[in-house]
Amino acid sequence: MMPAPAGPLATLATLVGPGVISTDPAELEPLLTDHRGLYRGKALALATPRSVEQVSRILAFCNTMRIGVVPQGGNTGYCGGATPDETGSQLLLSLRRLAAIRSVDPLNYSLVAEAGCLLAQVQRSAAAVDRFFPLSLGSEGSCQIGGNLSTNAGGTQVLRYGMARDLVLGLEVVLPDGRLLSSLSSLRKDNTGYDLRSLFIGAEGTLGVITAASLKLYPQPESTATAFIAVPDPHSAVGLLARLRSATGDQLSSFELMPRLALELVLQHIHGTRAPLATGSPWYLLCEVTSSRPGEPLDALLEQALATALEDGLVTDAALARSESDRQAFWRIRESIPEAQRRDGASLKHDVSVPVASLPEFLMQASAWVAQHVPEGRLVAYGHVGDGNLHFNINQAADSAAPRLAAREAEIRRAIHDLVRGFDGSFSAEHGIGRLKVGELARYAPPVELALMHAIKRSLDPNGIMNPGKVLNHE
Repeated sequence: MMPAPAGPLATLATLVGPGVISTDPAELEPLLTDHRGLYRGKALALATPRSVEQVSRILAFCNTMRIGVVPQGGNTGYCGGATPDETGSQLLLSLRRLAAIRSVDPLNYSLVAEAGCLLAQVQRSAAAVDRFFPLSLGSEGSCQIGGNLSTNAGGTQVLRYGMARDLVLGLEVVLPDGRLLSSLSSLRKDNTGYDLRSLFIGAEGTLGVITAASLKLYPQPESTATAFIAVPDPHSAVGLLARLRSATGDQLSSFELMPRLALELVLQHIHGTRAPLATGSPWYLLCEVTSSRPGEPLDALLEQALATALEDGLVTDAALARSESDRQAFWRIRESIPEAQRRDGASLKHDVSVPVASLPEFLMQASAWVAQHVPEGRLVAYGHVGDGNLHFNINQAADSAAPRLAAREAEIRRAIHDLVRGFDGSFSAEHGIGRLKVGELARYAPPVELALMHAIKRSLDPNGIMNPGKVLNHE
């Protein structure tokens, strides 16, 4: 039997009731390391509240006692934003017990979900009333909607539906001092003052704790056309993107770019995958067109557009999914790239974005720099070309050791991020800042923006208890 919490923890346990505060090492252990294994921390204790009122009491107490609080969702982030530091002085706050779908309104195309709901659970709840929640990630079976909103998650359908921020109508948030901001509006139009919800979306738990959200729903897709396409270069990919958006009436929902090496890694390391096309190509695309109208001939529409693009040299080959199993096989290739990279060896990851029109030139310059300066690595640049977001990753070369590549991480990161800045791009497109990129934000953010961020942090969290050491440097 575990000993009862002592000192301040005993007081906190009394405030929130039994079964909420735990110091059991077996329960804490899986939560102390981030998804990529970059950070391993310690925690004072784990809090798993069952209600918003308990969240409020926890934050109010921690604010008074100056105890740092680290909110954690599904712990699937890439930047260490949900991991406590190494001091053992911070309280880990999990919202996994706040996992109810509070309401679904199919006529208003909206849904209210608590922060601990899995993303897949939100998707299923929408589908149960013939509606569609479009946020889609590889980790949707384990990530939580509170974490998705706190990191402003992107995913594969940003091109048509936008980031997580664009899918929110209202929020319920517990502030650092325990006060509740309850604004779960389902209104599409509301110009009554500042848009406070936007402060907390993408703030990674540094300004408060999202406990519930009112989310936008859409008509359920009834017709789908999916194609795996070979293109000669990124210039052709961007040209095809513009053409398909026009040809489909802007029904293009996904447009993913992959280099030949990414496909080769998947075929090598992921059992059961196969190449969709008979001949090789330097670059591939996975595109999907959807419509809420049943029976719409999207296959014919996409096939005709690709045939024209083939004649014009934008496309060299293409395969259309003729069944749901074909479609799933295409998507499995794209979604397996991160796992294939992990199995292949160590890698340096960069989550960058540039204006879509600049993407081919950026790739040309960045690829040339890697080829010239990083003999220890192989470039695997893939991602959401429809919104200009690339996962510009460098895997260790077959004849190189992981420590050699890792030793050059800071130098390589600086070169890539400086190049991104030269294209008016972002060094963090969809993975956030967390702990990993605090220095990058301090380096690249315009001084006025950075000053405003610090001012907002001081105003909402003057004692600095919310997710210390994440997003912003200590002042």
